[in-house]
Amino acid sequence: MKTITANRLVDGDVVWLGHNGDWVEFVEAAWILNSDEDMAKALEFAKSGEDKQYVLGTYAIDLELKDGHLQPKSLKERIRAQGPTTRLDLGKQAEQHLRSA
Repeated sequence: MKTITANRLVDGDVVWLGHNGDWVEFVEAAWILNSDEDMAKALEFAKSGEDKQYVLGTYAIDLELKDGHLQPKSLKERIRAQGPTTRLDLGKQAEQHLRSA
């Protein structure tokens, strides 16, 4: 499983490519790419996002299901997805805690 990630230019936030070229703020809402055809389409959407100067630094990452939750496989990408490791009250990890409460 793969998806496309980038940084949104307006605020630098980490985003993932959703269906139909939308950029989403949580990896759980990302477009899961399971075929070469999906990857080719996703890369076209990603390039369009860069061309429109909405995002920059688009690239593919590996995903995995862990404890029933979709998450990036690599530690670097998990940190990008969750936020600062020293302050759990900041970043997306804080937002996710509030959403699940």
